[in-house]
Amino acid sequence: MKEETGKEVKESSTYPVADSTNKTESFIISSNPSGVFISRGKEDALVTKNMVVGESVYGEKRISVEEGETKIEYRAWNPFRSKLAAAILGGVDQIHIKPGAKVMYLGAASGTTVSHVSDIVGPEGLVYAVEFSHRSGRDLLNVAKKRTNIIPIIEDARHPHKYRMLVGMVDVIFADVAQPDQTRIVALNAHNFLKNGGHFVISIKANCIDSTAAPEAVFASEVKKMSSENMKPQEQLTLEPYERDHAVVVGVYSLLPDIMVRSTWAQLFRMESVWQRSPLKRVLKE
Repeated sequence: MKEETGKEVKESSTYPVADSTNKTESFIISSNPSGVFISRGKEDALVTKNMVVGESVYGEKRISVEEGETKIEYRAWNPFRSKLAAAILGGVDQIHIKPGAKVMYLGAASGTTVSHVSDIVGPEGLVYAVEFSHRSGRDLLNVAKKRTNIIPIIEDARHPHKYRMLVGMVDVIFADVAQPDQTRIVALNAHNFLKNGGHFVISIKANCIDSTAAPEAVFASEVKKMSSENMKPQEQLTLEPYERDHAVVVGVYSLLPDIMVRSTWAQLFRMESVWQRSPLKRVLKE
């Protein structure tokens, strides 16, 4: 594990850029409201602001930056070990995970990516981390001991009723479960916990769903399944070169299909027009 120090922080309205005048010591890391940053130096890296200063989770490099008298620490986020990091570096438009958000993470494993999501949402946010494997769950519990915004849940994500008393409504569901029925798993949890208008981010591993079909056909089939579960896909991105035959699908969860939303607004408009012309309105006004 390697730690580096920086000397200056500046603001940026775009994606944060950490530039370096001294490639071994000085980093300039600009702020970004999404909670995800990019450091530029001898080796460029995606980074998140460390919620537990001085602690690494999986041996990742840490970068320290001085802002006035305050020391801020960032953790390198390896896209070869995280589908979410790979999607960000691959150019996904939005992951919808931001400071203060409440996130459900399905397939939390040992907590590698969960720890970065914890960094992003910060102390005002929450991460409900669901993992079925008890072996990985032990590592996840250890990560959660030092990160108070992580709520570890060692349960099968196919049975959300088993943890319904632990979980509130969430803004985002991220899923990396690599199961043949993963769209159904995400849908079950969305129906129980995802806010209407909330977002989902799903990592799809093609050969875990159908090893005989072309990856593109598998992705298209999964997107079709999502549409039947009130999950409206908005963006799809392959994860090359970080992961082979993987894609990430980002979308919005809506209890009302678009046509029903338009119909509802049209009905309300008609009701308002009828009321404006109603003799009863004039009588009540008088």
